[in-house]
Amino acid sequence: MVRFGSTVDPGAAPPAAPGPARTAHRVVIVSASMGAGHDGAAAELARRISAAGTEVVRYDLLDLLPARLGRAVCDGYHRLLDHAPWVYQRIYQGAERAGGSGPLARTLLRATENRLLRALPDGTGAVVSTYPGASRILGSLRLDGRLTVPVLTYLTDFSVHPFWVAPGVDTHLAAHAVPAGQARALGARDVRICGPVTGPRFRPGEPAERRAARERFGLPADAPLALLVAGSWGVGSLHEAAAEIRATGAALPVVLCGRNTALAERLRADGIEHAFGWTDDMPGLMHAADVLVQNAGGLTSLEALATGLPVVSYRCIPGHGLTNAAALDEAGVAAWVHAPDELGRTLAAVLDGSLGERQHRAGQALFTPRDGGPEEAIIGACGGAGAGPRRTDGVAVSSRLPAGGGSCAVPRAPHQGRAPSRPVLGLPPAGGGEAAVPVVVPSGGSVVPPGGAAAPGSARRRPAGRPGRVRPVLVMRRFAVTVAVACAVSVGGVGAGFASVHHSAGLLHAIDHHLDPDDFHLHGKGPRP
Repeated sequence: MVRFGSTVDPGAAPPAAPGPARTAHRVVIVSASMGAGHDGAAAELARRISAAGTEVVRYDLLDLLPARLGRAVCDGYHRLLDHAPWVYQRIYQGAERAGGSGPLARTLLRATENRLLRALPDGTGAVVSTYPGASRILGSLRLDGRLTVPVLTYLTDFSVHPFWVAPGVDTHLAAHAVPAGQARALGARDVRICGPVTGPRFRPGEPAERRAARERFGLPADAPLALLVAGSWGVGSLHEAAAEIRATGAALPVVLCGRNTALAERLRADGIEHAFGWTDDMPGLMHAADVLVQNAGGLTSLEALATGLPVVSYRCIPGHGLTNAAALDEAGVAAWVHAPDELGRTLAAVLDGSLGERQHRAGQALFTPRDGGPEEAIIGACGGAGAGPRRTDGVAVSSRLPAGGGSCAVPRAPHQGRAPSRPVLGLPPAGGGEAAVPVVVPSGGSVVPPGGAAAPGSARRRPAGRPGRVRPVLVMRRFAVTVAVACAVSVGGVGAGFASVHHSAGLLHAIDHHLDPDDFHLHGKGPRP
């Protein structure tokens, strides 16, 4: 059973009375709706773990950010990729040099720690992250002893940015030896090669399925087709890439624009006949195509490999798009085309030559992982979480559930002991706070609150309002965080415009990482040597 959590006031329902203990069997997965890849990996992990009989609770980290900043962070990231990709490249490289992230991101993540900790339900046996920001928060909670159950990170990218490798995370799960090696080089602990997390619908198609898919999407029956994708947002140079694929004569472009409907309309107006918006039949499109051309190296690339479709990286977006293309190329599962004059030769070699055969063998090998599937590692960690109580800040924290199910007993301090100043897993802070209320998602996909009727709309619930008086300290803290972030965003926006006028990308590095005016100069081409 998969449950979607929401953060609400914990006072509504007292914890169950203690009973005979058994090992905890509940996994919490934290992702982030920054595009569709992190959520897609979380959904497939949840499906596999739930199918094995372990309860799963999922959270979107953006819903837990303070002052309702999640949507602003997501929108800012989207706009950066769409309108100022060179700025994102500078930020990505600066964070890489800094070993993770800039001070603004670290401040925001620290402000989220208690909110995420309070959201974890009693009886949690393991916590899994599919987003690097969540890994940073969970690793910090593990390091200072406030979170006493195992934390695992599933690396959704094929390349590993330092932001992914958080101190305190117990296990890192990788799809291939290349990202596993990068994670180890960055200091990751207990790295395991577990293969991609692609859904069961992504499998090699039969000739009849290929014909039916082409007919369903109105595609030519016999022409070689290149499926051009750019994630759920449709960002990057899709217009140029589609025209260049068509000009090679090696394949006919079929462009998937995600939720960017305006781009699909522009492409059709410019003669790219087969341009589609969002579709739920991605396996069907892959069965219809002969090659996938991608620019980000995310989950879609792995889904294509699962269907037996060769993959080519071209006109990659900055940051993770470039590093993922390099890692996929190193692994031998996707050719990286660096320039337009290489595109035709590469497509021909993938479609009709030995390059396509080698990629197919390497891609299929991904799905026979050396260390078993990721769900096995996660369920194993969850099963081992009930070894006994752990003491944190003077509180005995139990990771066992009552025999009848439900939530575990509230951890108790030793006789007349002082309650900790910060929350511990399973123990709400004194005077209120937030806790997780699971929401059951049945096979139909609608949300069913415990004991209630199905509610229409999205399966993931957003944080609900918290009734009752809010503590003044909490109000002041939220106000301070909001002001700080607003100031930082304003400074960043002014800096971006200033840098655009003066052609000085080094200014953005100074703003995001050092706040040091000496890191840039106005009339040069970059930072001072």
